[in-house]
Amino acid sequence: MLTHVVFFKLKDRSPEAIEVTKAVLTNMEGKIPVLKHIEVGTDILHLERSYDIALITKFDSLDDLKVYDTHPVHEQVKAHMKTVLDGTSICVDFVS
Repeated sequence: MLTHVVFFKLKDRSPEAIEVTKAVLTNMEGKIPVLKHIEVGTDILHLERSYDIALITKFDSLDDLKVYDTHPVHEQVKAHMKTVLDGTSICVDFVS
């Protein structure tokens, strides 16, 4: 199993804006066959160093992660993220 974790910091850090982006991410559930697990969490501490949203996804293999990356549903999510991100996201990928 491969776990893919991504952290996002948004330009608009209001609760409403964060919920909109959380919904965009959560909307991938059940729409990408290689996506075996998805969890989306929002930050509760709101510190300067905090990121606003964490995305945790799981795949059977690195090849499946690559399929996910170019899937049309994920491409729509990436387009949304480009409009709302404050800079770049950070990620960690590991075997779990």
